[in-house]
Amino acid sequence: MSLVRLNIKGISYSQTQSGAYALVLSEVEGSRTLPIVIGAFEAQSIAIALEKEIKPPRPLTHDLFKSFADRFHIAIKQVIIHKLVDGVFYSSLICERDKIEEIIDTRTSDAIALATRFNAPIYTYENILDKAGIYLKAKDELTDEKDTLSIEKLIDEPEKASSFSKDTLEELNKNLSKAVQNEDYELAAKIRDEITKRTS
Repeated sequence: MSLVRLNIKGISYSQTQSGAYALVLSEVEGSRTLPIVIGAFEAQSIAIALEKEIKPPRPLTHDLFKSFADRFHIAIKQVIIHKLVDGVFYSSLICERDKIEEIIDTRTSDAIALATRFNAPIYTYENILDKAGIYLKAKDELTDEKDTLSIEKLIDEPEKASSFSKDTLEELNKNLSKAVQNEDYELAAKIRDEITKRTS
């Protein structure tokens, strides 16, 4: 069975499960996308790894795993989403230490969060894409917000959206530091977006 490489396209709010998100993966050489329902914590962890700008003051669980793996010379070579049963995706981490390869079973959301930190490629099998993949009709649908949110809006929940229009840039930067210090990454993402709007 041939493997198909996937990229992270974005994360959208799940229409079917309250408090959950849909991680959207897209095939590198093709027009199919693979939506996977994940929890809020994993969505936030993936968002932080992709953003690079927001640095948590203390390591998150997936950052801790990365530090642990680095310390003991364990590399994650790739992630494979290998099974789909009753709407649940099953994944494996392909790890290597001292040129010995190990396969570790993992939740798909954790596998993707770790892949972003190790810069490891993500793969799935052709038959899984045939079963669960969604075809995009046109290239411009890749940026259609009805399908997926851009990485910049990853953690920004619409019902909690607030205006920072009255704050000065200096106040925004102070509030951004405070939000990161308090580990309130949702607020930090909103403030960062407002700063970016004003300075671009």
